[in-house]
Amino acid sequence: MTESSIKGNWHELKGKLKQKYGQLTDDDLTFTEGKEEEMMGRLQQKLGQTKEQLRDEISKL
Repeated sequence: MTESSIKGNWHELKGKLKQKYGQLTDDDLTFTEGKEEEMMGRLQQKLGQTKEQLRDEISKL
């Protein structure tokens, strides 16, 4: 999945991530243009995964 398709489907992906990882909040998954790395950092910290693992996980959703 490309970054632009992730951006386009973010609301759907956000819901799937919240279902899979109940500890995630809306604040954790807030997607702000230009702050993708900040969001990925929050997810890495909360889930204990690398950026590559997270990107792979998101692309599988």
